[in-house]
Amino acid sequence: MTKRQRPENWEPYLTIKSEADVDRYLERLKAAAARAVAWLCEQQGDPLDLLRRMKFAEIAFHPIEDRPLNLIEQLNQTWAYATALAAARQLLKLHPDASGFKVAPGAHMAIPLDIMSFDGTVGAETFAAVHPRNNGKLARDVEKMARRSEQHRYVFFSSPQFPAPQQLPDFERDGVKVWSVGI
Repeated sequence: MTKRQRPENWEPYLTIKSEADVDRYLERLKAAAARAVAWLCEQQGDPLDLLRRMKFAEIAFHPIEDRPLNLIEQLNQTWAYATALAAARQLLKLHPDASGFKVAPGAHMAIPLDIMSFDGTVGAETFAAVHPRNNGKLARDVEKMARRSEQHRYVFFSSPQFPAPQQLPDFERDGVKVWSVGI
């Protein structure tokens, strides 16, 4: 997203200082999802035309910002944000003294990691996938976090293969903790 495309109220990251903040952003995700589902339920006609519009037309909504997207991008962004918010909720529990977190899972956000604590001690990358090893994403994120200097480094993911929030030591290396988050 270029500066010209940004909404007037655009922020470079979400501020999470409490579980209430997480819940407030999750409500935005649900509201955007409800709007997209309502549109989808109203559709009739040629199935290929419907799929074309889902892929290319701005008929859906960004999960946090009030702006249009195509439905495929809404799906991708929704799960990126939902995973990052679930990770932030877990980090609030693991690091209550970290002074809160900046959460920026979108590629257009303006911080180096998906989640960074305000005090600089915690950093995390997040993603959603059918399986965490798909496309090498887990390995790349662990490698990226292994090069970071934060005292506490994490990779969080959501996947139907790991539906419960849990630490997964078998995926960890170089001091980087790996967690699944349930959504």
